[in-house]
Amino acid sequence: MSATVNVLKVRDDHRPVSFTTLENGEFALALDGNEPPGWVADDRFSIKELRSRIEPWLTSLFQSEYLSFLAGSGLTHAVHYLAAGEGAAGMGAVALTGYQAEICKAAEETSERAGRKKGNLEDQLRAANELLRGLEILGKTDDAQKLRLELLETLNVFSNSILQTEARIATADETRREQAFNTLVTFLMSFASRSGVRDRLNIFTTNYDRLIEAGAELAGLHLLDRFVGNLTPIFRSSRLDLDMHYNPPGIRGEPRYLEGVARFTKLHGSVDWVQTGKDIRRIGLAFGADEITPYLQAPGLDDATSHKIMIYPNAAKDRETSDYPYVELFRDLAAAVCRPNSTLVTYGYSFGDEHINRVIRDMLTIPSTHLVIISYDDPLGRIMKTYDEMGRPSQISLLIGPALSDLKTLTETFLPKAAIDKTTSRMSDLIKQRFGTEQRPNHGTNSGADGFNLEDLV
Repeated sequence: MSATVNVLKVRDDHRPVSFTTLENGEFALALDGNEPPGWVADDRFSIKELRSRIEPWLTSLFQSEYLSFLAGSGLTHAVHYLAAGEGAAGMGAVALTGYQAEICKAAEETSERAGRKKGNLEDQLRAANELLRGLEILGKTDDAQKLRLELLETLNVFSNSILQTEARIATADETRREQAFNTLVTFLMSFASRSGVRDRLNIFTTNYDRLIEAGAELAGLHLLDRFVGNLTPIFRSSRLDLDMHYNPPGIRGEPRYLEGVARFTKLHGSVDWVQTGKDIRRIGLAFGADEITPYLQAPGLDDATSHKIMIYPNAAKDRETSDYPYVELFRDLAAAVCRPNSTLVTYGYSFGDEHINRVIRDMLTIPSTHLVIISYDDPLGRIMKTYDEMGRPSQISLLIGPALSDLKTLTETFLPKAAIDKTTSRMSDLIKQRFGTEQRPNHGTNSGADGFNLEDLV
């Protein structure tokens, strides 16, 4: 069995650096024919050298004027593995008896354009919904009804599988569960710990589960999204620029940002979003619930079924456009990342969604933007292919492989300190000032009469 190859590209690396993990825990450069980077002395290095190279770089990027974080399914798998000792359930294809061959063919064509080997559930749902609308237009009532019932059952099974993933985390061994959520909390706060003069962190996810919401709740991180209300919040297209501020005692003028607040967008919808009449609402679905059906049996949700759960691309058929509400959510993504001095960090995202990749490509046309890709692996080669196709290596950082992107290792070793720590910053300034004026022996013409090195004073 070949060793797993890790890929690193940060700071002034001109090309990605590949390396493997040795049995003693150290790392060795992979033999790829390229000249070794200058920061590696003898083709061997340790976690200490990696940390000194990565952590300051990420700390600097995380304090960009605008910071966004995109979480893919890899985050759910990582937390699920920490809690339950195994990966979360995948999103595989399902069997539909009616028009199975036609749906599979259309799904495979979609997956090939996205760089996937075969169609997944999302591809099948998209094709099946389009077919359902076509059958209704053609007046094939019986076929349409049969397909609608199969879609209803498929969505019910899929929504329950999402809940089972949450339940396995919620009911895991207490020690493992606590460790998993502590790691998730630290991970999220590494991004959310922004100084008061910086814009809010924007969190985006393609996941349907509520793992980020659960972690934010434990961390005391308040999430601002498009939903308004408390009992059954309603989705609003007219997103108000709401925020949370406070007035420091004895200080007049504009209020300051309140710490522990982030903007949150679920690009593909959520298992607890349901269409009710003309509105989309978020229902009070407990984290780790066994099934969703009992939570739909409430006044005001009389017509709600699994077919009306808002998960991409399952747009309810009586909507004026199949793009609602997803078009609003992707507009938020583009508005957040496509602006100067913006950094986007992805974790567990495999670049299989072309609509998201298009926004990222547009972002990189702005020279002051930066993309940080963190992923446990790249089995289909989509990440490196996307990196090559975008053609902007100086604006892209890569951390790929278990040595770099294992959630626990990443959080404990490479991510910035998960706190807004004024004391550490002031200490660094003091150390810099004192070392800059430290008395040193007279080594030559650049030294003054009292032994100060004049170069240190510059």
